[in-house]
Amino acid sequence: MKKLFTSESVTEGHPDKVCDQIADAILDAILIDDPDARVACEVCATTGLVMVMGEVTTTTYVDIQKIVRDTVQEIGYDRGKIGFDAENLAVLVSLDEQSPDIAIGVKDGEGAGDQGLMFGFACKETPEYMPIAISFAHKLVKRLAEVRKAGLVDYLRPDGKSQVTVEYEDGKPLRVDSIVISTQHNEHVQKEELHRFVREEVIFKTIPKELIDEKTKIYINPTGRFVLGGPKGDTGLTGRKIIVDTYGGYARHGGGAFSGKDPSKVDRSASYMARYIAKNLVAAGVAEKLEIGLSYVIGMSEPTSIMINSFGTSRFSEEEIVAGIKKVFPLTPKEISKHLNLRRPIYKQVAAYGHFGRSDLNLPWEKLDKIKEIKKHFSLS
Repeated sequence: MKKLFTSESVTEGHPDKVCDQIADAILDAILIDDPDARVACEVCATTGLVMVMGEVTTTTYVDIQKIVRDTVQEIGYDRGKIGFDAENLAVLVSLDEQSPDIAIGVKDGEGAGDQGLMFGFACKETPEYMPIAISFAHKLVKRLAEVRKAGLVDYLRPDGKSQVTVEYEDGKPLRVDSIVISTQHNEHVQKEELHRFVREEVIFKTIPKELIDEKTKIYINPTGRFVLGGPKGDTGLTGRKIIVDTYGGYARHGGGAFSGKDPSKVDRSASYMARYIAKNLVAAGVAEKLEIGLSYVIGMSEPTSIMINSFGTSRFSEEEIVAGIKKVFPLTPKEISKHLNLRRPIYKQVAAYGHFGRSDLNLPWEKLDKIKEIKKHFSLS
């Protein structure tokens, strides 16, 4: 049986991703001197304006104005004519301390910072143990940013999107059915030149040629024009690209965003742990495809539930897999943070192009360091 599945990604210059990167840059700066800080930072961006809001309890000081401008500059919004640039931004900051009612629950890092459910996933479709559609979608927009920053052409701008549809046959990826690239550009480039460049330097240098055939549909700037972009074209906000951040819709998402949150927030830390568990279990041979759900209650340390779905790809029962998880992996917020070494400045680098499957980064939740212990527990050779 054949079916189609689609995932999307966005560039670092997408307005929502601009906000995610600013929030995580602020978090990273605070964690450098105060690893025990409590940070819940939200960012909004529009024409000429960035607003930083939230709750922060810390013993250190960071220059938020400078962090905002440096991040915007690094992304590539460095000219006034683009409509949003680092030098001419107004930056408004409204930060309070964390609510003492919440602080009670996370005292000494033992309890979860909120209630919630978090999901992790892994499969064998790619070397990174990620679904193939989101993997390709990320690589396309990452390549788009790379060629822009390398100056291969002078007409690309920071904002952009990708979308990849993969055709499956009997559950296995067969071919790429369609590819969409929308990229911001200056007003002078000819459509034909832009299309040729994106096809040759972005698409054909990212997607394996054996997965593209004569029936593969390629759409580049489908409306024909994408001059007005970034926060000038569309207001940005943290936490609006949670499916881009995770598995591209292939697996479930609990609903909580990541960026701007310190590890006491299980939205972030438990999602990272769930991915770490799923990836190690799949790599060890417990299942070919595995989704894990964890739920927590504010102020409580142990998860209130562990959900398993192996999609019929494991010879072990759900009860056996759950027992193995409890035996091999730490699951309290404090243990998760310690095991994955999360109280350090590592977050801005994952605020664009996905938090999972990042073979270009040395991320603790992507390590395959539990395989031996898993195989021993499940008596796998």
